Amino acid sequence: MQGKIDGFSYGAVTPVAAFLMACLGAALGLRCMNRSLRTERSFKAGWLALGATSIGSGIWTMHFIAMMGFTVEGVTIGYDKPITFASLAVAIGMVGVGIFIVGYRGATRMALVTGGTITGLGMATMHYLGMAGIRLEGQLEYDTITVSLSVVIAVVAATTALWAAVAVNGFLPSLGASVVMGVAVSGMHYTGMAALSVHLHPGALPENATADGATAPLVPLLIGPGCFLLLAAVVVMFDPLMVMGTPDWNDPRALNGTGRPLGIPAQRQVPRFGTHADPASFHSRPRDPAPPGEW
Repeated sequence: MQGKIDGFSYGAVTPVAAFLMACLGAALGLRCMNRSLRTERSFKAGWLALGATSIGSGIWTMHFIAMMGFTVEGVTIGYDKPITFASLAVAIGMVGVGIFIVGYRGATRMALVTGGTITGLGMATMHYLGMAGIRLEGQLEYDTITVSLSVVIAVVAATTALWAAVAVNGFLPSLGASVVMGVAVSGMHYTGMAALSVHLHPGALPENATADGATAPLVPLLIGPGCFLLLAAVVVMFDPLMVMGTPDWNDPRALNGTGRPLGIPAQRQVPRFGTHADPASFHSRPRDPAPPGEW
């Protein structure tokens, strides 16, 4: 028996909330990745790890907020917790691999293609592994062509986002890139959901089943990743380089006619005294006044 699927049982509330969480995770992740390019090598891994966790948590949270609006008429929906949390680990792990490749290899074509493909596959794997954790009296089936389209969307979105992280500077351009990634992630999710059909088992329609059965088990699962994203946002807010970026040292407009950026005081020149490598510098040393009586 074919089950009647409703992916928007709460109207526009769940799609909008899911989109905002995807944008938040993408914004934090991209800024952390951009920050890693302007820090010492010893701190680079930490910023990249924070970025990977932010993007992975944002994608995962986006998915399950959107799933709050997913119902099958007359059937109670549950979720397998180990598989659900495994999808979170897969998202963070595979996104992390892609981010570290680009973070350490730079914005070369091979690094972007490899990192973007791994990150996109991680996004798609998270989605379908999370769907595998659904428990209901029926069987989930997917249209192969539509699933393939969702994977392509994920890979293209991830590659574009990684390119933007290393090529786009400034807060507003990065914010625009995160919105684009949020649209792409949401598009990947709902494209994958469009590929879904549910075949219910015989007798799987109990009279007391409610369409809201999927909401309750998801709320506690979202608390942890949601709190992490808020903490990551606090880290971004209190790091001036994350918000304002760094001045362009090669931009003539940033110079004050002195060959140095505005706001940077001139360094005091320390005179060199005579060395065997530079005999002429002996003449630059002022003579000490002779003591009295030695005139």
